Amino acid sequence: MRGLDDSTEIILRTGHKAQEQVRHAWDGFINFAARDNVLEVALGLIIANAFTQVVTSFVSDMVLPIVSLLPFLNRNMDQKFAVLSKGPNYDQLNGYNTLFQAREDGALVLAYGAFLETALNFLGVSLTLYTAGRVYMLIFHDKIIKPTVRCPYCKQYISESALRCRHCSSWQDGREDEPRSDKSSRQELADDEPRFAGESP
Repeated sequence: MRGLDDSTEIILRTGHKAQEQVRHAWDGFINFAARDNVLEVALGLIIANAFTQVVTSFVSDMVLPIVSLLPFLNRNMDQKFAVLSKGPNYDQLNGYNTLFQAREDGALVLAYGAFLETALNFLGVSLTLYTAGRVYMLIFHDKIIKPTVRCPYCKQYISESALRCRHCSSWQDGREDEPRSDKSSRQELADDEPRFAGESP
């Protein structure tokens, strides 16, 4: 009966380990879901989505109808299109009235009006988010918009205040252009590099 007791003990030990793993996984999920940064990301997505909807509605419902009043347009911007290939029911006198009608007839159209509307929406959303970021920086003094420059050596974008390039490790103060043919100049440059805390010179 010793073998039966050993089997029971193994089964109990295995069940206990599985229970501990499930509990550990659940605690990890709770810690992840309740962390501040996850909630901040979710809130940021909600706000960005709201901004997008407001700006899209502003461009589509307020700006474009006014633009459509121009004499050379005579219709809504999103309904401006060019027929590249006519469909079977194409009206030779009046053509197609709407973009939907042209596509339903199987015509090949260049919908440049819809593209311009989408481009204006994108531009409006971008400018709105940029303005919101600037206002946030003025109120909370938190630099969330960080200007970047190109590294003169590898041409990758780095922070404007960076001392060294994060891509090619070159110094940005011009010392890379100094002649380093002799051993002494290389040693001087090595001595100028900042050392880690606690590292002896």
